[in-house]
Amino acid sequence: MANHQDETRAAYDGVVELYASLFADRLETQPFGRAMIGTFAELVRATGNLRAADVGCGPGHLTAMLHELGLDAFGLDLSPSMVDHARRAHPALLFQEARMESLPIEDGALGGVLAHYSMIHTPPGELPELLAEQVRVLAPGGLLLVSFFGTDGQEPVRFDHKVAPAYSWPADRLAGLLADAGLVPFARLLHDPASERGFLDAHLLARRS
Repeated sequence: MANHQDETRAAYDGVVELYASLFADRLETQPFGRAMIGTFAELVRATGNLRAADVGCGPGHLTAMLHELGLDAFGLDLSPSMVDHARRAHPALLFQEARMESLPIEDGALGGVLAHYSMIHTPPGELPELLAEQVRVLAPGGLLLVSFFGTDGQEPVRFDHKVAPAYSWPADRLAGLLADAGLVPFARLLHDPASERGFLDAHLLARRS
């Protein structure tokens, strides 16, 4: 796992300012993604546990959005340069460097985890380990929202993402991995992408049992 993570970290370290400028609108041009994050935040608030992690937070734009939606949100990212940018852009919020398979969070502490296109660079064989870590930090009844590139096929598809190699997933396959990890998937949204990449934009919402 270390090799591909080191490569991904270095790749994102090198594009921080460009990446931040591209996503500064915080989903203002992506109504479906915005709706799913709003639904996620509402359901997390309903659990009574407002603490939520934006895992793979990048420049922190969605961490700030979760905060505005009423959550006690903080951001974690593999890239130290992304974390530095997020701290400068959102000084009132907490950001920390962390690996997704080893989160610096106590067991059962969170009402929600947001993984917004942040697990796409993980090879399929290593994804169960990351999902198990998301489950570990969630309180019973806590919510996980995973956004990813979807495919109509039967198997994950490796493709050349602009920053680092990535994978698209059949929604049913990824939902099955969530269930295997101890989550109950209960909502999904698939829609045509705004780009010409060709994959669907996909969102799965699950609850820790």
